[in-house]
Amino acid sequence: MYYLLKKIFQNMDYWLIGAVCLLAAFGMVCIASATHVNLGEGYDMVLKQFLFFASGIGLMIAASIIDYDLFSRYTLPLYLFNLALLIIVLLIGTGRDTSRWIAIGPLTLQPSEFCKIIMIFILSKLLSDHKDRVNELPFLFFILGISAVPTLLILKQPALSAAMVIVAITCILLFLAGLDYTYIRNVLIIAVPLLLFVLWDVSREDPLILDKILKPHQFNRILAFVDPSRDPSLYYQTEKSISAIGSGQLTGNGLFQGTLNQLSYLPEPQNDFIFSVVGEEFGFLGCIAVLGVLLFVVFRCIVIAISARDTFSQYLAAGVAGMFAFQTFVNVGVVTGILPNTGISLPFISYGGSSMWTNMIAIGLVQNICKRSSKSLFEGVS
Repeated sequence: MYYLLKKIFQNMDYWLIGAVCLLAAFGMVCIASATHVNLGEGYDMVLKQFLFFASGIGLMIAASIIDYDLFSRYTLPLYLFNLALLIIVLLIGTGRDTSRWIAIGPLTLQPSEFCKIIMIFILSKLLSDHKDRVNELPFLFFILGISAVPTLLILKQPALSAAMVIVAITCILLFLAGLDYTYIRNVLIIAVPLLLFVLWDVSREDPLILDKILKPHQFNRILAFVDPSRDPSLYYQTEKSISAIGSGQLTGNGLFQGTLNQLSYLPEPQNDFIFSVVGEEFGFLGCIAVLGVLLFVVFRCIVIAISARDTFSQYLAAGVAGMFAFQTFVNVGVVTGILPNTGISLPFISYGGSSMWTNMIAIGLVQNICKRSSKSLFEGVS
């Protein structure tokens, strides 16, 4: 048993594991506060999050020891399986005004979360195998099409934040694969005026297009961001979040002492707005500490990507780093009011099983790459 455990954990990045465990433990403390366990509420969510993390460690270990080169030979079946899950959730999914979860007994799984790591895997394999073709238009359109299908299925649920992550992952991996700056320039030439038009159209009393192509809640979220004074009720969530973070000042009000949190003024405090709990109860220093540890996780993934033994592994680790960085940026951007309101979890801290499992599998893949890179230093030595 000892030798088996030694083999499993040998050459792992223990700093990365430690950072993830620290974030998860702190997240459970914040979830306890967000769910008011100090006021007599049950520990159900805290216990569930602990079980999600404990089982996530098992998934991380499994991902760290599998031969992902073997799985990479079956990218088409994996891609079709991914699409099948996204279609199934549209047919039989559950959720409040959405179809995002599949109920399996007592568990509810969110396929859009697992789609993130699956797309990192598939795109990394395709781009590493055809790196010399990344600037050929037919291949570039193929890659964009591969990403567009699950993205559109996720938007149909609707789950805008998860779709944004898939788009971000695709852009990051294309950039790493050597996408010509001409393409990037051309996209910016189109995207910047389009963004300005969106902001202008939303701000109009009688919008020309956007209110007809966006769902009402999506349009209202953009409107609340562009012009909060138009309808203060649309800006309620963000306003309370900013107030909570501001009230924490430098050192915070203390654990279970956040007034807005404890009086239930914060929306979804255990999930999308958990960073507001951090700001109110642990202050600016607590926010910096959390962001620092998350940045360290991203940094370690990048270091492992740089030292990876092959292009496929490099893209895998870099894709994971990009996923964590983008989700952190969007989550913090939403709760601080610099981005429109869209629900996205803060990695390892927000409540949620599918999110935790996806993140832990991603860390396991990075550990797998780390172990292989360490071994490669001694290859050829008798």
